[in-house]
Parts: sequence; C-alpha cells; structure tokens
Amino acid sequence: MKTLRHTDAGYARKLDRLCAASSLFDAKIEASARAIVNRVAVKGDPALVAFAKKFDGATLTAKTLRVSEAELASASKSVTGKLRAAIRLAHRNITQFHKRGLRKGWSGRNAQGARVGEKYDSFARVGIYIPGGTAPLMSTALMTVTLAKVAGCKEIVVCTPCGKDGTVNSGLLHAAKLAGATEIYRVGGAHAIAAMAHGTKTIAPVQKIFGPGNAYVVAAKRLLVGRVSIDLLPGPSEVLVLADGTANPAFAAADILAQAEHGSGHERCWLVSTSAKVIGAVEKEIAKQLPQRSRRDYIRKVLAKNAWLIQVASRAEAIALANRLAPEHCEVMLKDAAAAAKQITTAGALFLGNFSPTVTGDYVAGPSHTLPTGGAGASFPGLTVDMFQRRTSVVQFTPAALKKSIAAIEQFAGVEGLDAHGRSASIRLD
Repeated sequence: MKTLRHTDAGYARKLDRLCAASSLFDAKIEASARAIVNRVAVKGDPALVAFAKKFDGATLTAKTLRVSEAELASASKSVTGKLRAAIRLAHRNITQFHKRGLRKGWSGRNAQGARVGEKYDSFARVGIYIPGGTAPLMSTALMTVTLAKVAGCKEIVVCTPCGKDGTVNSGLLHAAKLAGATEIYRVGGAHAIAAMAHGTKTIAPVQKIFGPGNAYVVAAKRLLVGRVSIDLLPGPSEVLVLADGTANPAFAAADILAQAEHGSGHERCWLVSTSAKVIGAVEKEIAKQLPQRSRRDYIRKVLAKNAWLIQVASRAEAIALANRLAPEHCEVMLKDAAAAAKQITTAGALFLGNFSPTVTGDYVAGPSHTLPTGGAGASFPGLTVDMFQRRTSVVQFTPAALKKSIAAIEQFAGVEGLDAHGRSASIRLD
C-alpha cells in the first residue's frame, strides 16, 4: 500500500492526482469495448459465440446461449439447504426494503385549473448484468433482479459469464430465478451489454440495462447510452475507511482486504485518518491477515496498485476527502459516526461504526449493493427500485383552463418567434 501524509512535500499536488484518478475512463479499455460492441451490433449471435470462446474458453452455439429450464431446475436442486436459507433471508430483506421505494402516480390542478400529474410504469423488458468469472456474484442477482420484480417488470433478462465447460454457478442461477429472472444467458463481458442493447437473433433488445461489471462492462454501458437506457456506472469495487482512535484496526484491515479480493485488479481502497498510530496499526493488520486469505494473489495486486493509507490534518479534512473521492462504500469508524455521516454527501453507501462492515450491504442489509464507482458517486446514486419505473407526465386542460393560460402562451410564442405554437392554442378558443 502507498502512504500519503499531510506533512509530505507536495501533499496537496499528490492528493489532487489521487482524486482525479478514475477507474471509469481508460482510453485503451474504451477502444477495446467499442470494438466488441460494434462486432456484436454487426454479427450478432456468431460474435457472442466467438467472444465466449475468446474470453471464457467456452464452446457454445447460438442454441446454447440461453440457460434452459432443465438446467435451472437442476441448479436449484443442487443448492444446499443452508445456502438456500441464506438466499431467502437476503431476498426477503431486499424485497421489503425496495417496496418502500416504489414511486406512485399523482394528480392535481395548476393555478389555471388544468389537471397535471405523473404516472409511473415499469419497464416492460430490462437487462441485468451479473458478474461471474472468478467470483460468481449470486448476491448481485438478488440485488438487481429483485428490484425489477418488485417494480413489476414483465421480462427480466439476465446475462452472466459461464465457465470453460459452459456452466454457470448453481447458486447464482438459483438466486436469479428466485428473484424473478425470466431469461438467463451465459454471456458475459462487454459483448453481453452490446447484445442486450442492440439485440441478436437469440437475445431480444431491452429498454434499460442494469448491473455492475468490470472496466470493460462499464465502458460498454457508457458507449451505449442513448441506444438504450443505463442505470449507473458501477465498476470495480471500492472502499474508503474513515478511522480514528475508536476504530478497530483489525476490522478496518479486514474490510480493505475484502474489497480488494474481487479480482479485476482495478479495485480501489483507501484508509483515511488523522492518526499515524491508527494507520500503522491497520497496515500491520493487513500484513497479518493477508496470508490467510485464499485470494491473496488478487489482493496483492490491488494493494500494490490502488490502495492508499492517508494521514490528514483534521476530521473535517478527512470528511472533505471522502466527498472528493466519492467512494462506492464509505465506512465511518469515527467517534459520533452518525454526525459525520450527515456531512458525507457523495458516497454510494455509508456504513456506520465498527460493526457495520461493507459485506452486510453486499449480502443481507436490504439496499442494493449496485453502487457508483470511479468518482461517479458525485453525480449518481446507488441502484433503487424506481430506476425500473418509467415516469410520464400527464396534462389535461379544459376550455376554461386554456382560456386562463392563453395570454402567457402567446407571450412565450411571440418572444420565441414560434407563432404556430401560439396559434395551436388560440385556435381552440375561436
């Protein structure tokens, strides 16, 4: 891990470079993703089959891209009772949380008596990307598909990578089916995003795409905004731990290791503290715990490349830095964490105190763990159920309401030089 202290020469300049870095904008990754997207747009299913061979080592055909009902039934049967119970528990919490977030239509009258309002309709067909590969994220299936089901989406398409033998993790399949997936395809990476956006002979296009992914998946989503609606930009995982003397160094170290183990190599981790003692204790704990972790090789890459121990001058500076970095996960291990949390306005999710590790949000708490990364939290919130609803405004004028509004309409039309606009209203009052 790299260490940066407020007493270092060039501290402000180094901090500026650190805050400017983003996992979302890489020219080489974007160029590769663009080539993949264009290939799928032109070639369709054959491109998906070719990319499955290239990236996953799997031999597929257009007919085997979709996971069959028989495979889904077999996968569910193979899931252990304990895992089945854990999936049910998480699914219940997620469902209950997001039912509270559904938007409801309303109607009222404006000052001239016209009826105005909004209505909300679920997207008819949505696409959800679930990362697989070295870590098949069945939790992500619950944290995305469940929201689509709660919102009332009729067609819920899931794309996820397969292994070299063409299979998809049984727990992931069971979780996706339980949550409400109506179609599941063994297609991963940027080509999955392209397939859901452009459509192929096998995979019909969707209206909106959701879900986290690696840097190539995020790049593909950015490239396809406009052709299809996109939820947010949830890329490689991040955690920022704000720690003072009340923090448990072992806990903070464990949480940093947890976020670094995903495997893409683009994950980012920060520990921010006013205390050199706390920073030293966390560093020692990381060195102590790392050899015990099964994915230590993945973790070491992240610690060497994208992990920082930062000593700041004050608590206020620590909070300001958190807001500049806009981390995906922000753990607040500070005295009076709730007060500090009120000042943190850009984090994807906040975890308060020593007993709220990020993993609780990853798996069971209830809010979706699909969150903005790479600084996008400054502009984007985490995934919510209302993102699966499409808003439409509704306007209904009566003759009386139009008569009361005509003078203002004609003023706007006259100044803007759009006389046909004005006449389209006044003709109704002749």
